[in-house]
Amino acid sequence: MKQIVSDQERSHLDGRVAETEKRTGTQIVLSVIQRSDAYAELPWKAFALGASAAGLILLLLDWWLYDWYPDLPALIMVAGILLSGALLALLTVMFPRFAKCFLSSYRAEAEVQQYAKSLFLDRELFATRKRTGILLLVSLFERRIVILSDKGVDVHLQEEDRRIMIAAMTPFLKSKQISQAFDAGLDSLSSILATTSKEATDNELPDEIIEEEGL
Repeated sequence: MKQIVSDQERSHLDGRVAETEKRTGTQIVLSVIQRSDAYAELPWKAFALGASAAGLILLLLDWWLYDWYPDLPALIMVAGILLSGALLALLTVMFPRFAKCFLSSYRAEAEVQQYAKSLFLDRELFATRKRTGILLLVSLFERRIVILSDKGVDVHLQEEDRRIMIAAMTPFLKSKQISQAFDAGLDSLSSILATTSKEATDNELPDEIIEEEGL
């Protein structure tokens, strides 16, 4: 898999994570994912749209040109419909940006949330003595950000605080500036939790940024 965050950016973010952990008394893990689900239905949605549009166009053309071509073979009509549908389905496979046109906001949000929760459990980010683990996850295909925290942090990090953090990170994510997005999220987190306990804690979770292709 092609590296998403460069070595220089990783070094910078490692320092930022350590600084923020010290300031807030938390354990922070950053993760960037290519996509949170395979979305097998997207090519079929594109196929249905292409076939439907082609069918309508061919029907109108048949009606308009009937006086000139009264015996237009049905095979041409069927082939045109199927080829149009197949072309749009192929485009969703080749061009992720085109595929996103068929992805609902609700579905994207649900899949990224589910992936983040699965990652939180699989990587045992809950395994800190004071339950102070925090996951900042960015999913590139969906352009979504999820912030998960353990119960030791939840009392201080409210839903509105998460929205503030996501709002700070989103502009950078849209311009594919992943390192800057994490920078903004860490700045916001540090500001929100600055009044909580700052006593020194051991580094209980790995600092390495988690990069995965996803599903």
